[in-house]
Amino acid sequence: MAFKKKLTFGLIIGTRNIFSAKLGIAAREILIRKIESQGHDSIILPVAETESGSIDTYEDGKKCARLFSQNRDKIDGIVIVLPNFSNELGIINAIKIANLNVPILVQAMDDDNDKVDVYSRRDAFCGKISVCNNFYQYGIPFSDTTFHTYPLDSELFDKDLAKFASICRVVNGLRNARIGAIGARPAAFQTVRASEKILQASGITVVTVDLSEILGAANKVDIQAAELKSKVAEIKNYGKIATSVHEDKIIRQAKFGIAVEDWLASNEIDASTIECWDSLQNNYGCASCLTMSMLGEKLMPSACEVDIAGSVSMYTLMLASGNAPALLDWNNNFGTDRNKCVCTHCSNYPKSFMKNELTIGSLDVLGTVLGQENTFGAIKGAVAPGDFSFFRISTDDPKGIIKSYLGQGKFINDPYGMDGGIAVSQVENLQQLLKYICKNGYEHHVAMVRGDVVEIIEESIETYLGWNLYLHK
Repeated sequence: MAFKKKLTFGLIIGTRNIFSAKLGIAAREILIRKIESQGHDSIILPVAETESGSIDTYEDGKKCARLFSQNRDKIDGIVIVLPNFSNELGIINAIKIANLNVPILVQAMDDDNDKVDVYSRRDAFCGKISVCNNFYQYGIPFSDTTFHTYPLDSELFDKDLAKFASICRVVNGLRNARIGAIGARPAAFQTVRASEKILQASGITVVTVDLSEILGAANKVDIQAAELKSKVAEIKNYGKIATSVHEDKIIRQAKFGIAVEDWLASNEIDASTIECWDSLQNNYGCASCLTMSMLGEKLMPSACEVDIAGSVSMYTLMLASGNAPALLDWNNNFGTDRNKCVCTHCSNYPKSFMKNELTIGSLDVLGTVLGQENTFGAIKGAVAPGDFSFFRISTDDPKGIIKSYLGQGKFINDPYGMDGGIAVSQVENLQQLLKYICKNGYEHHVAMVRGDVVEIIEESIETYLGWNLYLHK
């Protein structure tokens, strides 16, 4: 799925008939307001359906499950709020019978020390443990809040809800992902081999197409077509094109971009990976980096060298952050500073990664072999400083699992005399990370995105997806 900004949450307000119904009514009003304030929709039982619209009995749970089931295609996650020691049987049966298989957030409200009389007390502190115990018994995964209990009408809940929304995007997006593999993996890149079957077990489908089909479609684009003129203008506005580049090379690149985007759209592809060398250069006469960069900037990540697992890694970061990710090589040491390294690519970095206006030219290293005239489309420049999150999945075929690593770092504003896309990067305890990568058979590619999304991805993987995860600290 493309980045889905507006989500729909199924809402459950718990209660128990020995507690005041007013607690549930007040919680309902706050929760709906909080959901709407973050730009989301909600689905909740009408007040008249049960006592105050809250869930208590098994019958209440069935009513809620019926409503949720009717909106199965809309609900992205479920938020449960416990304003008191709520009846866990009504809640667990609502979830079990609806069987939506979406992330669940459980929040419980604080008692006030001066309001613990028989008419005002909540006991949600205890009730939450009972609800979570039943989730555990039924094998239903769920997400917890920052504190065991806290006021619903608080900034803490705002932050927990925003984080939960991102978790829903990651989990639902990956469980239904369609990854486009354009072309064959370059023979020299055995390192990026991946198992489509292992990915499919997590709901990730790989859709393949021969590179010749894309090139055939590109060659058929009418030179007078309005879409071609529009794509050429888009390229010229995207960055500064080297003066040595002829107009026909820009047109050729534009045709390739149109062919790729048409195929992605017709096959409902979420993220892609492209055979970037050397068939494309030898048989068509351009590089794929620019097209991939522009796709990334549109939140449609695209990885180099038919790195399918790399594409999934990029897509995960995009879902978690809403920002354009990049695929980088762990490429060079940075002098003798063992917590710094240089990450590079030819490159296909999205525009938002770069420090200044990017330059679009020909591939540097490959251009010396394949010819500058055949390699137009490389994004060049230094990556802007700032915090980043890094992530990488890999299909471990001997073990039949998806494994991954995750952490944080900083792009540093240090000069480095290399061409292409340059990202001087700092990761604390980098040597331990590199040892882990080498010892566990990971690829040389890593996905990165601006911002801190480590907790979001950690929760998504460990609670819902069940992949192996190494969290680097």
